[in-house]
Amino acid sequence: MKIILRPYQTEDTQAILDIINYNILNSTAIYDYNIRTYEIQKGFLDDKIKKKFPVIVAVDDDKVVGFGMYGEFRFREAYKYTVEHSVYVSNEHQGKGIGKLLLQELIQLAKKQNLHTMIAVIDAENQSSIDFHEKFGFKTVGVIKDSAYKFDRWLHSVFMQLILE
Repeated sequence: MKIILRPYQTEDTQAILDIINYNILNSTAIYDYNIRTYEIQKGFLDDKIKKKFPVIVAVDDDKVVGFGMYGEFRFREAYKYTVEHSVYVSNEHQGKGIGKLLLQELIQLAKKQNLHTMIAVIDAENQSSIDFHEKFGFKTVGVIKDSAYKFDRWLHSVFMQLILE
């Protein structure tokens, strides 16, 4: 397995959509209820690119097996040095170091854009993601209890932060 990271291209949209929709239907990694359409996902990705935020894909043997991106944390001007990121790896490729490659690259890109901090918002049940982020120096800075309702239960959002140096 030789993973290549590269910028998102329009032809990657369906593979990204497949990863997103799997997580919507099967996990609390995304707090959406309904799967996304191709048009909605493409518009979302195009908006990131238009705003000069990176969207990167991990490719194995010409197949997209993961992706990462970041964007606005909040929409007030004073937050412009803070971004919230996402990293997703296809279910079949988890545990192979792909997420690590994606997050390392996002951190480097954020530093090059002179950003100050990255935020991760993670479901409290997703201990593997919390542990993963801690390995990169992210610290838990807060928990919002009962912040979401999915799969017939209340969920808690863990906010983790990395100060970029």
